[in-house]
Amino acid sequence: MQARMKSPGVIIPDAMSAIRALNEAVQQGGVPQRTLDLVHLRASQINGCSVCLGAATRARTDGETDERLFTLLAWRGTPYFTDAERAALALTEAVTRLSDRTDPAPYEIWDEAARHYDEKQLAALVLWIAQVNVFNRVNVATRQVPGQWAHG
Repeated sequence: MQARMKSPGVIIPDAMSAIRALNEAVQQGGVPQRTLDLVHLRASQINGCSVCLGAATRARTDGETDERLFTLLAWRGTPYFTDAERAALALTEAVTRLSDRTDPAPYEIWDEAARHYDEKQLAALVLWIAQVNVFNRVNVATRQVPGQWAHG
């Protein structure tokens, strides 16, 4: 397995600086790290980003359980996630799969997320979902190889 090119973030260092700045800003949004990790993994599952799915290793070192990681793909049918995490995962799926619905981010999904997260946290979640989708698209397009590049 070989990447098509170096990661664009390596080739254009100012882009990597911007990515790191956005990551740091999201961290100030008040969303639990475990939730951000789940969002990262779920969007990466949807987008087939093998590099980002390697983030499961980080999630495990942050205390995430195998049970939750192994059932994340089927989170709706398991008892392992909190209502707040479920709301974040539903929002992740909606925002990641924009073209799958006529109303890509329906009010029922948004309103459920708003029941669990305040405005700052919602802002952080939306920015994080967008950022993860950037990671996924860059890594998939350039066929980055898991374990050979860390995106920040």
